[in-house]
Amino acid sequence: MSKRTRFLCAVPALSLLFAGAAFAGSVDLNTADAETLAAELDGVGESRAAAIVEYREANGGFDSVDALTNVQGVGPATVESNRERLTADAD
Repeated sequence: MSKRTRFLCAVPALSLLFAGAAFAGSVDLNTADAETLAAELDGVGESRAAAIVEYREANGGFDSVDALTNVQGVGPATVESNRERLTADAD
């Protein structure tokens, strides 16, 4: 296979990869279920994801991504490592 052919074969795959990255991971703290939170966020397992949902239900949601640190066990480092894929849209 020539270099040109390999390049032409790689372009569609790279396009899909970058398109996926551009649209991937918008996780809304006010609507995502615990399973989604655990699967999509770094440093958030099942128990922490459940705590996020419990906090949201008890307190009426998150008014900002930074408010996630109000959940016990979620610190600023967790928020920062996930900031680009998080939103806190109004309910």
